[in-house]
Amino acid sequence: MKIAIILICIVAKLYSMILQIVQYRSAGNPTPECVADVYDAETYLRWKAYSREKCRLQMIAIAISCALSVGLLATDAYAAFAGLFPEGGLWQALAIILLEVGAGTLAGVATSYVDTMVIEAKYGFNRSTKKTFIVDQIRSLIAGFLLSMLLVGLYAVAHQVAGDFMIPVFAGGMFLFSLLMSFLFPFFSRLGNKFTPLEEGELKDRLLGLMEKHGYKVRAIEVMDASRRTTKLNAYFTGLGKMKTIVLYDNLVRAMSSDEICAVFAHEMGHGIHKDVLKQQIMNLCNYLLMGVAAWLAVSYPVLYTEFGFAGCNYGFAYILLGLALELFMPLIGIVINANSRHAEYRADRQAVQEGYGAAMITALKKLAKENFAHLSPSPAYVVLEYSHPPLAARIEAVEREMKNRETV
Repeated sequence: MKIAIILICIVAKLYSMILQIVQYRSAGNPTPECVADVYDAETYLRWKAYSREKCRLQMIAIAISCALSVGLLATDAYAAFAGLFPEGGLWQALAIILLEVGAGTLAGVATSYVDTMVIEAKYGFNRSTKKTFIVDQIRSLIAGFLLSMLLVGLYAVAHQVAGDFMIPVFAGGMFLFSLLMSFLFPFFSRLGNKFTPLEEGELKDRLLGLMEKHGYKVRAIEVMDASRRTTKLNAYFTGLGKMKTIVLYDNLVRAMSSDEICAVFAHEMGHGIHKDVLKQQIMNLCNYLLMGVAAWLAVSYPVLYTEFGFAGCNYGFAYILLGLALELFMPLIGIVINANSRHAEYRADRQAVQEGYGAAMITALKKLAKENFAHLSPSPAYVVLEYSHPPLAARIEAVEREMKNRETV
């Protein structure tokens, strides 16, 4: 059993490595004609270099992660470390989480530093200082430990209370937890960023009009100081029901015209109109049920623990085993989830066309792709396996078709 679990770990990491190799090779794919104007010749060469550097670094990160995981499993390090803590309660389970999160963070610091402070800086995307990077890493470590601790607690309670009926209890708990995280996201985003109200003017009036036209009430329109960390563009809105808060990256406000920003928000509003977030939550519930099955299996066989040096079930180690199982099986589930997400993105783009922002949507998508250094011709296989959004060329072609269809009606 021990060898089988280690092999599962290796296979999962090997799959991730193969994906990176496919992505690396796809940098040489020909560029579709409809997006050939996104990069000039010099920028395109820079993009190729950037893409390949990112892929090489990811391969190194995957290799380090694989070596760490295999090393911890093969040497029974989890059980040895847990033995340093008092027995009973959840102390030894939390010890496992401390080891996993701490070792993972330390192993990833070097590659994260190279990614953020070297590669992203080299190509003009990074605005973080070394101090900001260190603070972000510490926050990530603390948040990762607290989140994992909460999940392990949920795991233990679900098993101890429900026993063999823990599958629906675990799935329901995970579902409620994900809803809570979605609700708390606006509060978390304010911990390391500054938000200021969008100044009065045409853009604010148009965004308000666009949202109110479809029955949304806008609590506030705010600009986030994303430029402290990155040059990349983004925007989103948050809030329950019809009450929304609009958030714009300051980079987006500076880089795009009013029409383009309205197009981006017509797209986001399309997600709201078609209840895409709710549909995604329903799919997540199905996913959590499958996770519940894996979670139940992970605590149902004592041999899973004794072969790794434990005297009996340890919920922290069960959490590790659950993560390994998900690494192996989630790609199959992800194919379905990503296909649904890509369909929703096409539909949201159509909403921008229906609001009269089709042409602006195309130029906005091109700007987003250029500023975010997007891949213009990814491998079709990689798109099916990994992309939650359609490739840029496919989105532009779909927008153009919708515009023509509306002209002929």
